[in-house]
Amino acid sequence: MNLHIVALFKFNENYLMEAVELFQTLVRETRKENGCLQYDLIEDKDNKGTFFLIELWESVEHHNGHIGQDHLLNFRKETSRMTVSTAEVYKGFKIY
Repeated sequence: MNLHIVALFKFNENYLMEAVELFQTLVRETRKENGCLQYDLIEDKDNKGTFFLIELWESVEHHNGHIGQDHLLNFRKETSRMTVSTAEVYKGFKIY
């Protein structure tokens, strides 16, 4: 069963250019992973510094493999000082 994920990030406006560069690397590398069906970065149109990652994984197991990837670990390390709050992550399965 496919796993759908929406991750919400809020960045300090002083770090937006750097954050986007880190997101670009994360998205590019994650899209190469086995089981990644969709991995898109969306910027909120009304709230500067707010971004969403829209993810679709072939299975929970494929997503679990993503969690330990170097590009994700590096993204978390590099962005930890740039965010206004902890990322909110929502995971679920399509109902209809």
